[in-house]
Amino acid sequence: MTVTPLGIPRRLLEFTLDGEPVRAPEGSTILDACRAAGKDIPTLCEGDTLTPKNACRVCVVEVEGARTLVPACSRKAEAGMEVRTGTERARHSRKVVLELLASSVDLSTTPRVAEWLKEYEAKPDRFGPDAARLNEEPRVDNDLYVRDYGKCILCYKCVDACGDQWQNTFAISVAGRGFDARIAVEHDAPLTDSACVYCGNCVEVCPTGALSFKSEFDMRAAGTWDESRQTRTTTVCAYCGVGCNLTLHVQDNEIVKVTSPHDNPVTHGNLCIKGRFGYQHVQSRD
Repeated sequence: MTVTPLGIPRRLLEFTLDGEPVRAPEGSTILDACRAAGKDIPTLCEGDTLTPKNACRVCVVEVEGARTLVPACSRKAEAGMEVRTGTERARHSRKVVLELLASSVDLSTTPRVAEWLKEYEAKPDRFGPDAARLNEEPRVDNDLYVRDYGKCILCYKCVDACGDQWQNTFAISVAGRGFDARIAVEHDAPLTDSACVYCGNCVEVCPTGALSFKSEFDMRAAGTWDESRQTRTTTVCAYCGVGCNLTLHVQDNEIVKVTSPHDNPVTHGNLCIKGRFGYQHVQSRD
């Protein structure tokens, strides 16, 4: 039997979404309301365990009376507001943002981007072969995870997860300005010389694959990574008594990576180094 926690009741707000009256709990964002209404709004920087950063601007919608398009991921729903999600202005903005992102970084491992590029008829190659791209080599300086900044869209989710929203390690931040802005550790040193505690919570929230498990990176390079052949099994971590939930991703009878359910009340998707990376003993044949 599934038990649903009641929580504190919230007042329902009434407003108009694409001409239809809808209700949403007070404190909900426009994106929350859109999802509840079954409307698919693209977003990259929004995370269900983090405070919205308004970085990618792919989720913009029109709100009656607002001078500019507003990010649906952070704008709170208000009683009486009129929201339009599929106007020509909003769709054109999403198209341009997708083109700019896809022309400057590698989005090949970003879920649903290929679908959105097709839906909005975005053409990243229209900027020509001389469009500035990062084209950085992946940084492989440890055995746990890889930093591939050629796929980074500067969504700040890893910075927030490492900072005051979850881990409070503050090992990574944004360095540089403009097109030279990068996610980096202090003094842009190797990860092994930084304050990183290798919890992997930054990997958990990365939307593009700029941060990935070393196991996944190696299998993709070898052409053996296949999510369609993977099973997911959620269990409880046995390292300590906290009760963190682990989701084991298994391919060909081998654990290839470990994540954590974002809706788990104990972890909210976060783990320590043992829970996320300490699984090798399970499949040791010695």
